[in-house]
Amino acid sequence: MASTIAAVFGIVGALIGSFLNVVIYRVPAGRSIVSPPSSCSSCGARIRPYDNIPVLSWFVLRGECRDCKAPISPRYPMVELGTAVFFAVVALWAFSPVDFAWAAVTTTTNVFATQLIVLAAFLYLAAISVALAMIDLDTHTLPNKILLPAYPVAAVLLAAAAFVAGEPERLLTAGIGGAALFGLYLALALISPGGMGLGDVKLAGVLGLYLGYLGWAPLLVGAFGAFLLGGVFGLLLLATRKAKRRSSIPFGPWMLLGAWLGAFFGDQVALGYLTLYGLV
Repeated sequence: MASTIAAVFGIVGALIGSFLNVVIYRVPAGRSIVSPPSSCSSCGARIRPYDNIPVLSWFVLRGECRDCKAPISPRYPMVELGTAVFFAVVALWAFSPVDFAWAAVTTTTNVFATQLIVLAAFLYLAAISVALAMIDLDTHTLPNKILLPAYPVAAVLLAAAAFVAGEPERLLTAGIGGAALFGLYLALALISPGGMGLGDVKLAGVLGLYLGYLGWAPLLVGAFGAFLLGGVFGLLLLATRKAKRRSSIPFGPWMLLGAWLGAFFGDQVALGYLTLYGLV
């Protein structure tokens, strides 16, 4: 069962990853993501459907345009493959038997329905996580065209999951989580405008909604994890002299990575911490 879930959602992820390559390239440039059809950036030739198969086509073409032989960046298949793995992992997590969003559900139908809605919500987060991380690395920006729609999408899906699961109180923690992280990052942006951008602030609100829905432990671990991982990375860059103290380092990818660590392992990390200090 687990292998089937991983395979199915891995294929879905690869297809989504192919679309995300378009989003990553076009959104920062202010271009439409639906038209015109994808084409070679060197010669302008339209990409044929059989040359647009995720991951596989890049290897068949040997990393070159079929028409002009211009090199095709290996980042394209890497995004597709990475999204495939990401979707498979999220699906396995959402369908795992752990005590999570459907703990209080009494019927098999509601369990499965809740899992599907939670899966849809977090697959959406996974997709925009890939797009936002890559765009932030490329341009040091987090576009409103991706961030702002995430608020209503998250609100609708998480609310549906909470009510189907019979746990509407999760909406309270989701709201608190979104407001808390938004407020924290806004304060940091006001205190240090050069160190934290408004894109980070808006992303924090989205991540707070998701982590708050999962509970206090994922929220705290996810929030702290972003600063820990980003700080360690910054120190490594300084130590290897690949950056200076005033160098601008995109923080969005670390916010996203910290949030996913909180989602996947927040309860376990919190329990381990409390156990270490004899608090449980």
